[in-house]
Amino acid sequence: MKRRDFLKGAGVAATGVAAASALAAPAVASDKIKWKMVTSWPKNLPGPGVAAQMLADRITMLSGGRIEVKLYAAGELVPGRGVFDAVSEGTAELYHSVPAYWGSKSKGFLLFGSQPFGLTADEQYGWMAHGGGQALYDEMYARFNLKPFLCGNSGPQAAGWFRTEINSAEDLKGLRFRTTGLASEMCTKMGMAVQAMGGRDMFQALQTGTLDAGEFIGPWTDSALGFYQVAKNYYFPGVGEPSSAEECAVNSEAYNALPDDLKQVVAFACSSLYNDVWTEYTTNHAKALKKLVAEKGVMVKNLPEDVLLAMGNAAGEVIGELRENDDELVKRITESFLTYRESMKEYKPLADNGQMNMRLLDINYG
Repeated sequence: MKRRDFLKGAGVAATGVAAASALAAPAVASDKIKWKMVTSWPKNLPGPGVAAQMLADRITMLSGGRIEVKLYAAGELVPGRGVFDAVSEGTAELYHSVPAYWGSKSKGFLLFGSQPFGLTADEQYGWMAHGGGQALYDEMYARFNLKPFLCGNSGPQAAGWFRTEINSAEDLKGLRFRTTGLASEMCTKMGMAVQAMGGRDMFQALQTGTLDAGEFIGPWTDSALGFYQVAKNYYFPGVGEPSSAEECAVNSEAYNALPDDLKQVVAFACSSLYNDVWTEYTTNHAKALKKLVAEKGVMVKNLPEDVLLAMGNAAGEVIGELRENDDELVKRITESFLTYRESMKEYKPLADNGQMNMRLLDINYG
């Protein structure tokens, strides 16, 4: 996809947004509120960079110009991993990032973004909206002077780009691998040498050989970063992140200072983007993967069963440790997540998996 298409896509609103904007307060008030949004992404990076600009534009539009959000990409105002502290301390009013980056502050953050062998994109939103997750999300972030909202999801991520083929769980021991969040703890338990870094740094590390493999997001975003140029083995499924939620967090003082209608504008802008962002990822991942295979020589492969079993057992250890965490809030978050996951356990294989398996049948369909 070309850069002008990214910019064009950033301005496209979801169905119903225009109608919602008509309900917002009058056009442009004299007491316009100017907010700085800092992000963890390069500007207009396919996927998260595009989504961040969409959110900034949507808040501005839905507020009728009463809130004007200016986006600063990673490194323009603060480093990509510095956005949490910048907004917590009031240097900027809001950020766009992922919960997977804040594990050093509390393990409880990590469950709101992705969990190895955890929730799919629709389940993640279901937990937040209907399973008690949002109240726990609010409670955790309030400790850091933040009001959080989910505002997108990448859908299922890839297992990653590997310079060499993987034939067994033994091949992963000592492997220098880039990942984040709870997936990094799962991989560490399997003997992998996990490293945390941004997408551009991951490309350079793969290119120089200081990294053996790594995962970032999925075909659409990953192809833009060029990983296929230096690692041709592209493995699925990405059990470390069955989905990965994107979030917006607002400085609590800035949020609480808003009148009630503008608080609703911010909340609706975030929630209205979740499905838009998720389905954009899914649509463009499918297109990008075809192109990677047909034109770039990428070899799509499945992780061996013994690797998946080893990952599952390691993930179980990680979740078990969260259940025994010293912080009672982390325990409550973990139990809430597990309860919701269990509630989906029998239904989703019948519903979603049943439909997907039918597509594999040799039938004449159109």
